[in-house]
Amino acid sequence: MEFENIKGVIFDLDGVISNTSRLHSDAWHQVADKVGTEWTESLSNKLKGVSRMESLELILQASSLESHYNDQQKQELAHDKNKDYLRRVENMTKNDILPGIESFLESLKQNHYGLALASASKNSARVLEKTGLSHYFSEIVDPTKLSKGKPDPEIFATAAKLLRLAPEKCLGIEDAVMGIRSINAANIFSIGIGDKNILNEAGIVFENTELLTLSNIRSHFDKK
Repeated sequence: MEFENIKGVIFDLDGVISNTSRLHSDAWHQVADKVGTEWTESLSNKLKGVSRMESLELILQASSLESHYNDQQKQELAHDKNKDYLRRVENMTKNDILPGIESFLESLKQNHYGLALASASKNSARVLEKTGLSHYFSEIVDPTKLSKGKPDPEIFATAAKLLRLAPEKCLGIEDAVMGIRSINAANIFSIGIGDKNILNEAGIVFENTELLTLSNIRSHFDKK
């Protein structure tokens, strides 16, 4: 793949653009405490990149509590989590943008790349608004219109379609294993943010968002 063929960049939100992953984690921690599931780093990591109801099921499964709650009760738990999360979102500012992301978005805009957001979060538009980043994204995938969650490729494939680009002309950026698998399955080149040992299925892995620059990405392509 030639870097010059890339015309669009598709972003996950949590842990890539902003630290909403921490807000989600704090809100889910409250739910885990409520149902009696021990909160661990391993459980927290499993919730990254998956939908709200899937996250709740993982919390309940961790303590074999799935059968202790009916569908209505599960909906209420998920609703309470979302209320807690939204309360935290309303306090977000530009200070919650991860290091280097705003300058990276600006460089992409200046170089005429199409930008799309592919997040499982139903509140992603509000996060972009609170952090002042909405104007960078021409397209935001609506997760409520999708039939499958990550690692299924649907969300990233949909983002590429919204950008009117072939998947092979896009980059996808994620911080979670399920997200990387979703990108790869969509035939989009994947960039991981985090531990390369965990995100070893990604085409490129950067340790943190500060390293996410056009020049660094280009250099990785040039080495191939």
